[in-house]
Amino acid sequence: MPTVEWLKNEFAYGYQSGDVLSFFPDRTRRKEERLIGGSYRRFFHNSFAKYVSPDSKVLELGPGQGSWSRAILNFIPEGELHTLDFQDVSEWLRPNDYKGRLNCHRVENNSFNCVPDNYFDVFWSFGVLCHQNQEHLREILSNAIHKLRVGGVAVHQYADWTKLDRRRWHKRHGVPKAFRDLPDDEIWWPRNDQESMTEICENAGWHVVTADLGFFKRDSVIVLKRPQSQSQSKPQAA
Repeated sequence: MPTVEWLKNEFAYGYQSGDVLSFFPDRTRRKEERLIGGSYRRFFHNSFAKYVSPDSKVLELGPGQGSWSRAILNFIPEGELHTLDFQDVSEWLRPNDYKGRLNCHRVENNSFNCVPDNYFDVFWSFGVLCHQNQEHLREILSNAIHKLRVGGVAVHQYADWTKLDRRRWHKRHGVPKAFRDLPDDEIWWPRNDQESMTEICENAGWHVVTADLGFFKRDSVIVLKRPQSQSQSKPQAA
């Protein structure tokens, strides 16, 4: 692991993060916020909300039971949300309740072939790229870039082992210390950091706005932009 087949089976139950917008966190969100070291509500209002307008078209990877999906839909009342997941998430997200604003795509791979090119304003994921090895990260980011319009923005949480080292891999941070000495094909939290992630994104053609927004103590959140051309994708310092 983490192979595509492992990811399909491991998260078949539908991962969720609770109500990410409520002023008072529920039990699920409160537990996750302790692990990651930061507020989901504060993060969402100061990240995603800055990049959308009411009619934005958003592409979300790996929605699970839709904690972040429902938050996204609150911010795009005249827009569209398209989700891609290995599971049939329609039973959790109930797209019929959104009058065509929510489209749930069940996929078998990371090709992104089921959604149109040059269509989306924002590409979003949370709790997804942290489980991908570098081969899969390259595949996802390379295949997704042309789905955004030129100037479109991507926001992704990902694993940052430099931060984990800084926090000393304590069990309360949610990632086992034993992973530190195991190869990536034996763990579900593969090695990554800001430098590696920046390089992967740049090679996929993205302009890296920042390698980390700085909202969480355990993980990083990268912000990317689809440039006019790949020659403009040289990243800025975080």
